[in-house]
Amino acid sequence: MRLFALVRELARAKQRRGCNMSIDNLQLINWDDIPLETVNSSMRRRIVTGELMTVARIYFEDGFVVPMHSHHNEQVTQVLKGTMRFVFGDDRAKSVDIGPGGVVVIPAHVPHEATCMGDVEEMDMWAPRRDDWLDGSDDYLRS
Repeated sequence: MRLFALVRELARAKQRRGCNMSIDNLQLINWDDIPLETVNSSMRRRIVTGELMTVARIYFEDGFVVPMHSHHNEQVTQVLKGTMRFVFGDDRAKSVDIGPGGVVVIPAHVPHEATCMGDVEEMDMWAPRRDDWLDGSDDYLRS
């Protein structure tokens, strides 16, 4: 029900901006049909993007660390397999372990880092969309 409310609110926001949502823009995608991008030796991902948000299915190898970073996007992460230890804030004051079925909502501009404990499969959702992931300027992940 919450997803329906979100879609309805996005449609209203577009109408207020003078845009009309149309079924012509509807995307129906199967994750298995999206090419698997190798970002680095320990990270692979599939990305779906709309006008206002990005969703990614990400596969990490055991021990990989997503370095401390922040962005202007609100982020929702759901762990599907394995465990991720998130550390938050420039002072690293808060940490939490998230396992299968766990979800964390990270507000925009909050510095965060994640360490993979075991092989991890997870889904990330961001709004607004992650243009740095689309244009390849996500250098913090590529080293």
